[in-house]
Amino acid sequence: MHEFSLAQGLFTQLHQLAETNQAKKIITVRVEIGKLSGIVVDSFSFGFEVLSQESDLTKKSVLEITEIEPQHRCLDCGAIFNHIDQIPNICPECSSLKLIHHGGDDLVLTQIEME
Repeated sequence: MHEFSLAQGLFTQLHQLAETNQAKKIITVRVEIGKLSGIVVDSFSFGFEVLSQESDLTKKSVLEITEIEPQHRCLDCGAIFNHIDQIPNICPECSSLKLIHHGGDDLVLTQIEME
């Protein structure tokens, strides 16, 4: 389960940021997980819950996850757009066929609330 190792990496980063900012407690952790990242959100949340109990710094931390939809970018006009059910064939702005995948495959720490 690679989600647990991803959660461990997040906790390493949280502890470093808390030390840098002389925080005694992490209250809220906000992350974005792309729907194409291959991360099972429930498994990542479970790993977070288990690891949060190992330290007084994170014992009462709350994890907030936003799932990010995949996007595409047009190489001709630069338009960025979401796709809902299937990969688009043409740009909705200029009808170009030159589209590339753009986002929706990341795990990003977006915000930490600390005391």
